[in-house]
Amino acid sequence: MNLLRALGTVSSMTLVSRVLGFVRDLLIARAFGAGLATDAFFVAFRIPNLLRRLFAEGAFSQAFVPVLGEYRARQSAEDTRTLLDCVASLLFLALVIAAALGVAAAPLIVHISAPGFADEPEKFALTVQLLRITFPYILFISLVALAAGILNTWSRFAVPAFTPALLNVSFIVAALFFAEHFDPPVLALAWAVFAGGILQLAFQLPFLARLGVLPRWRLRWRHPGVMRILTLMAPAVFGVSVSQISLLINTIFASFLVSGSVSWLYYADRLMEFPAGVLGVAVGTILLPSLSRAHAKTDADATARLLDWGLRVSLLLAIPAAVALAVIALPLIATLFHYGRFGPEDAWMTRQALIAYSVGLVGMILVKILAPGFYARQNVATPVRIAVLTLLATQAMNLAFIGPLKHAGLALAIGLGACLNAGLLFRMLRKHGIYRAQPGWARFLARVLASVALMALALVFAMGEAQWWLAAPGLQKVPALAGLVLLGAAVYGGSLLALGVRVKDFARQAVD
Repeated sequence: MNLLRALGTVSSMTLVSRVLGFVRDLLIARAFGAGLATDAFFVAFRIPNLLRRLFAEGAFSQAFVPVLGEYRARQSAEDTRTLLDCVASLLFLALVIAAALGVAAAPLIVHISAPGFADEPEKFALTVQLLRITFPYILFISLVALAAGILNTWSRFAVPAFTPALLNVSFIVAALFFAEHFDPPVLALAWAVFAGGILQLAFQLPFLARLGVLPRWRLRWRHPGVMRILTLMAPAVFGVSVSQISLLINTIFASFLVSGSVSWLYYADRLMEFPAGVLGVAVGTILLPSLSRAHAKTDADATARLLDWGLRVSLLLAIPAAVALAVIALPLIATLFHYGRFGPEDAWMTRQALIAYSVGLVGMILVKILAPGFYARQNVATPVRIAVLTLLATQAMNLAFIGPLKHAGLALAIGLGACLNAGLLFRMLRKHGIYRAQPGWARFLARVLASVALMALALVFAMGEAQWWLAAPGLQKVPALAGLVLLGAAVYGGSLLALGVRVKDFARQAVD
């Protein structure tokens, strides 16, 4: 399997989901703006979404996929099926209990996650109501993550990559056709989360059945493979998802700021997550199974080459994405969100947060590439120590930045924390001899940075005045933004070609 082709498949499927995500956010911004209702919903949705990233796509996937890959490479097909059955049964039971507890403890959870809401009884009560509807999402989406881990291990990357699009479809349908039937209308978004979780799970099950790996009920929590996964999961919660913990703490800080702060951070985070998902998650997804197989075969050279490939591909695309997000932040926000109740002040405040986030975008993406280098080897201790240090540093920066920079300071702390995390992971990979740089790095970086500089200059001169983007109708802004994006891509791609960079240079075969 060609990793570059697999990356193209996963990225294109992820792109579909992200584009639908922008349509969903545009509709939410237009209908609800940035105020009490959206603050309440984003807090209610962020909590199960955080748990998804912490336990499902984060710690669980990073612990489950390496063990599953090892079983598939070294054990019999029946042993592998037994592992799948035991893991799925235990996970389902734990999730049912967790979902029930979350619904029952919703007021306490809101008190902890958004204590500032306690001073506004209406906002607090609405958040609790929304959380009770959205919390069962953790049950469905965690089972989706289990299915995705299985499909990725069998190199069926396209299905898990497309699956998140169904949640966005659910949001879009709810915002367009059902909001007016609820009181308050924002309840429609909460039920969209619930329905989206069911849709995603139902979509993946037939593909598991086709591969003959649809889990069956077999509850044996003392199974050795299950015990290894549980042992790896506990500390991996911090190692994989430190940025998500920081986002939750940011929500706590933001709940004490002026109304709209939570929403401004949410919209900026959505834009930042676009390249992070299309690139970082995609590369990390296809790398982890190959890294796990390379470790199972004790092939250190293959591991080093895979990591080097992942770093080069990520930097090739992450650096221009970060610079472009900062340069054309206002055109992006004005085109996607500046409609209806989402006013000019909301656009400017979201722009501040997006520029701050862009500082750390490269770090956020590199963490998703570097962390699998440890988890594929089932080494949890090293990334956990780094994650804890990063979390402490991020919160220290939160306290330092929130006073002068308000909500943008919280975003900046997240970004700088991600850079620190990536830097420490890289240093330890080299120290342990897991990563060894391949030849040609200095020349590669020089070409990328030169091309990015030319792209930034072209965007600055082409985007025009800020007031135009805030005043122009959507039918004019959409083609104008598309033109900016195409211009940036053409200048960057053309510069790389002129400097001798070719797509074939990044071809790499996976480890079978």
